[in-house]
Amino acid sequence: MRIHHLRNATMVLETKNKIILVDPMLGKKGTAGPTFTLFRFKPQRNPILDLPIDAMDIINKTTHCIITHLHPDHLDKAAIQFLRNKKTPIICSIKDKDILKKRGLNVTQTVSYWQKNQFLGGTIEGIPAKHGYGFIAKPMGNVMGFYIKLPNEKSIYLSSDTIYTDDVDKVLKQYKPDISVVACGTAQLDIFKPLLMTMNDIMNFIKNSPGAVIANHLEAVNHCPTTRKQLSLELNKHGFIEKTYIPDDGEVIEIE
Repeated sequence: MRIHHLRNATMVLETKNKIILVDPMLGKKGTAGPTFTLFRFKPQRNPILDLPIDAMDIINKTTHCIITHLHPDHLDKAAIQFLRNKKTPIICSIKDKDILKKRGLNVTQTVSYWQKNQFLGGTIEGIPAKHGYGFIAKPMGNVMGFYIKLPNEKSIYLSSDTIYTDDVDKVLKQYKPDISVVACGTAQLDIFKPLLMTMNDIMNFIKNSPGAVIANHLEAVNHCPTTRKQLSLELNKHGFIEKTYIPDDGEVIEIE
């Protein structure tokens, strides 16, 4: 499997005959919406940087698209237009189906939590995700992670925007994914607790991951303060750097 990290949570899973786009934020710098914080972190319109110059080369080959939730840094207006024009088959949470169809998207498959469905000759299963610690998780809305097993490919767990929960722990320890993707930006609004895993929970996620880990959701939106350098220092401190990829935007990871 070739994994193209593009920006933030936007990535492409490239198999021998399928190109699966995940959580597309495709707009130019500053077009996905207003700043997410005004005073905790520097106010900037999002995304705070452009896509890599050649990103559309692989995106234009998309055969399917997985959407974990509806926040604009995971599905922006440019992505909606792209997916609508291409009539791309969309896989999403059953809870997001109606909204996505109203936006004109071609929803061909929905998934429920802990439900295993047939998918491209293999399976896809919805995994609960909790987008924040404490009260803030409820207004952040529903989020779904996905556990995917495709023929002759490594199994992959897309944990999505989540904190570390018993459900996350279950997938890592019982499903034993070959590849796990974790959002590492430690996002936070001006008030309330963090929206994503704290650094301690990121380390716990990586410690409990049986296979390779890919860190994303870094240095692309203004409410995510953690940098690749800071994450790398923590990984080195805990001895996890060898099992963790921290890809640059546009980098391709090949995991045999």
